[in-house]
Amino acid sequence: MSISNENKSSLVGSVSVVSGATAFSRVLGLVREQVMAFFFGAGLATDAFLTAFRIPNLLRDMFAEGALSAAFVPVFKEKMVKESDAEAFRLADIVITAILLVVGFIVLLGIIASPVIVYISAHGFTAIPEKFDLTVDLTRVMFVYLLLVSLSALVMGMLNSFGKFGIPALSPALFNLGIIVTVVVLHRYLDTPVYSLAFGVLLGGVAQLLIQLPPLLKIGFRFKLSCNFLDEGLKRVVRLLTPMIIGLSAGRINILVNTLLASFLMQGSISFLSYAYRLMHFPLGVFAVALGTVALPAVSAMVARNDMNGLKRTFDEAISLNLFVVVPSAFFLAMMGREVVDLIYTWGAFSAADSANTSLALLHYSYGLVGFAAVRVIVPFFYAFNDSKLPMKASVASVVVNMALYYPFIQILNFAGLAAATSIAGLLNVAILLYYLPSRGVTFSLGRLGLGLFRVSAAALLAFYVGRLVPIRFYAGDSLLSARIENLLLPSIVAGLIYILLCVLMGVGEVDLLIRKLIGKTAGRR
Repeated sequence: MSISNENKSSLVGSVSVVSGATAFSRVLGLVREQVMAFFFGAGLATDAFLTAFRIPNLLRDMFAEGALSAAFVPVFKEKMVKESDAEAFRLADIVITAILLVVGFIVLLGIIASPVIVYISAHGFTAIPEKFDLTVDLTRVMFVYLLLVSLSALVMGMLNSFGKFGIPALSPALFNLGIIVTVVVLHRYLDTPVYSLAFGVLLGGVAQLLIQLPPLLKIGFRFKLSCNFLDEGLKRVVRLLTPMIIGLSAGRINILVNTLLASFLMQGSISFLSYAYRLMHFPLGVFAVALGTVALPAVSAMVARNDMNGLKRTFDEAISLNLFVVVPSAFFLAMMGREVVDLIYTWGAFSAADSANTSLALLHYSYGLVGFAAVRVIVPFFYAFNDSKLPMKASVASVVVNMALYYPFIQILNFAGLAAATSIAGLLNVAILLYYLPSRGVTFSLGRLGLGLFRVSAAALLAFYVGRLVPIRFYAGDSLLSARIENLLLPSIVAGLIYILLCVLMGVGEVDLLIRKLIGKTAGRR
């Protein structure tokens, strides 16, 4: 079945709102990472902070953005479509009350048990008591963030269900800004400067929630404490949430194992992997997560209306748009990784050796980006059918493979082997999801998908290969910053233009769509 330009353009329009806001947030996220690299480099303090933050952050993925919102939105949206906004708001009251009680208890327990958690998740730190104690203290400070981000994720799901995407997508920018400002202002006044990062996490979490409250009030929601925990809607959310938590737990346990193994490797290994992951996460967050965010309420409404043709069209649109943007992003990170790391991180305390190690980790995260991004797009289609069990099984299977690959890959690639194993597992995860997606009624042509992947991959590979051959010194920069910008920007611009040209020649439809939108916007301004 052909895909209408109107439907596809509508999807692109919704995604562009989220992508634009998310891009701004991600840019601030990179600035946040630059600030951390500049003031603290890649050593004891950053390893301690990143390990401490990873613990509540992993729980955030499980109880908040990664599972709670995905379980809540289909039920909330169905109530909006089949019943009324008032009934949907009543469900929200019950879920928010449950979050305050359950997540609040988890936070309290986590603060008390922080020494045990750090002992298990980063046992290698016990060899350096100062590092272990610092990690424990930072963990205790940041555990409250879990409650803040859980509430923020639920509010985001409510706003998205009402078609409000901009402010929720922008809210992480406030989180990043909170950290940046806190570090710059406080680090010089603290005996242990790295605590400024932890205080920034709390300030950012509060800001991330507060910015969403005005639009929440505007749609008519007024929170009322409700302890009706036998409510059928809440039970449905929990039934969806439980397999999601199990599936995400497998992935998050894998990340904890990753941290544990890295704690035994060379000093800075956790920092190298984290800095590289943040760079890989930029295109993932800007586009793939935006697609998933827009898709979940949309496909949930289609399922509620039993619109199977709409579901098929939406999947084709989403996956093809995803490949068109994410595949060249992966080649960019793989082939221009050192230039990216030098420009963003290699200042202040961040050394050339740190840059080389971070670039190596980024290379082995780059090919996993395609898998990570596709999972973000495909999983909402399962959730819309109230099926969270199959994504759970796929996640568990990929984690088992990931852990099996750790030992041989570490022997070959040291800390970068952890990134390589994670990437291969991500590709396996998406293969499993694609295999089972037609069983949910969302059919697609595997041959057409494979051809689309081949086209954009061939175009991206050739484009960046040629881009790197172009002589760089068109402009003689008079500073290190201008030279680094030049080294990254000029080959990338050439590669981007070649990529678009090759996609046009090979008949990649997304180029035509983007040109139509640009022409339409230009005509609209006249």
